[in-house]
Amino acid sequence: MALEIERKFLVKDDSYRSLATGKREISQGYLSRVKERTVRVRIADQSAFITIKGVNRGSVRHEFEYEIPVDDARQLLTLCAPPVVVKTRHLVPWEGLTWEVDEFHGANEGLVVAEVELPDKTYEPSLP
Repeated sequence: MALEIERKFLVKDDSYRSLATGKREISQGYLSRVKERTVRVRIADQSAFITIKGVNRGSVRHEFEYEIPVDDARQLLTLCAPPVVVKTRHLVPWEGLTWEVDEFHGANEGLVVAEVELPDKTYEPSLP
């Protein structure tokens, strides 16, 4: 069974930029946002995915992600509840983990959030 174990943090400054080794431009929308599950469509550069996530149990939840054709994702985004989320994802390697720092645009302009996937639910990451 696919499990996601991650922590999220609000980013206070832009010092992450000097540590970033790559970035992706992302557009995503939600077909479902009910508490028990979310269904997300995402286009990241030239790839597209549909992702189903279950309810969080602490830092753990079920996650199923599948690559889909980009043209299908574009059409699915038109079915999503507005607004479509637009962000730049910066990849920041730090002490054996890769942090994903999302810089939001459009309706969420100014929001910057970092998340990191963990090897297990008891792991306490060192903050970059």
